[in-house]
Amino acid sequence: MVFRAKRTFALSAVAACAALVAAACGSSGSSGTSSTPTSSSVPKISASSFNLSFSAMKEIKSLAGKGKGNVAAILPDTVSSTRYVEFDAPYLKKSMELAGLKSSQIVIQNALGSDATEYSDAQADITKGATVLIMDPLDSGVGARIESYAKSHGVPVIDYDRLTLGGSRKYYVSFNNVEVGTLLGKGLVSCISSWHVSKPQVMVMRGAPTDNNATLFYQGYNAVLAPLFANKTYTDVANPAGTWDPPTALTEFQAAYTAHPNINAVLMPNDENGAPIIHYLQTKGIKAGTFPVTGQDATLTGLQNIISGYQCGTVYKPIYLEAQAATALAMYLRAGLTPPSSLVNGSATDVTTHVSVPSILEQPEWVTPSTVNSTVIKDGFVPASQLCAAPYAADCAKYGISG
Repeated sequence: MVFRAKRTFALSAVAACAALVAAACGSSGSSGTSSTPTSSSVPKISASSFNLSFSAMKEIKSLAGKGKGNVAAILPDTVSSTRYVEFDAPYLKKSMELAGLKSSQIVIQNALGSDATEYSDAQADITKGATVLIMDPLDSGVGARIESYAKSHGVPVIDYDRLTLGGSRKYYVSFNNVEVGTLLGKGLVSCISSWHVSKPQVMVMRGAPTDNNATLFYQGYNAVLAPLFANKTYTDVANPAGTWDPPTALTEFQAAYTAHPNINAVLMPNDENGAPIIHYLQTKGIKAGTFPVTGQDATLTGLQNIISGYQCGTVYKPIYLEAQAATALAMYLRAGLTPPSSLVNGSATDVTTHVSVPSILEQPEWVTPSTVNSTVIKDGFVPASQLCAAPYAADCAKYGISG
């Protein structure tokens, strides 16, 4: 997180710019530092402008001609969630194209779970002309290194989805991650009640401890569950170390479940980690609607587990909103302009440096069987034809899922 530097102009340049205010005089140099928009011709959109039609991208298309260089985006992996390949990458590409960038000015990569790859990709992108970098760091260590390198080369960085602790990004784009955790906690509570779980014996599984998002999720669901543990309504049975790796999550669960076979509910941070655990429980004869498990990311498998009664719900994050928000920020930065205050609708605290980071924070949604059709199906996030394939056709019919 960098304090925003102000560009210093020579007096002659100031005079020239003053004379050209009506023509939107500004700077778009590769340093990526920002100037205040001085003309009504500069488009102004808000954080609420984004939708499934991507219409806001066309509103900022004029910015493409005001800047230079490429916009590069680096996504972290293909294991923690299928979202990065299936949705983030294509949504980012679509957003950038509709915002007026040529295909040669768009670079979208995946670090494939490697810190070394993520760092080398960033170096190569900047060497090849990236003037703005959108990055979802695998962890804050590599994120901070990338941001230090980018800063030394005058390239602003937008943290995407995860905040880099101790970093030097200019902006952060994500969902309200404490609210994600709150939805997980409330979803588990609702499910325990509606599934009539007697004397809830709860395992709380965390995401990777190196991921700041996992920490924020914990803040949300712990605020919901801690009072229930304190007053003995629920018993807090086990708290594995945490991971985003499904095989590791399964091993952690099996160890805890073997030691505590009375466990009858799990706060699970995402669908991918939950899927092998649900399958394991099925092999143990656990019936539908009896052992609540939560999830996140609205994956196909997660949604199928939901409609078949093995998962309470999932936190759905409409990624097309996040991709458009990141692209919008990148277009303003690439043009040397400060994004409008209507766009930057929040802030996030870097707990390492204690700096408030200007942010765009979108709102997540809790999806249950009764809301699948009005959320993920409506948005085209998961096709009904895939969700309702055998043996889930009857489950779809039960909840009126079609599309």
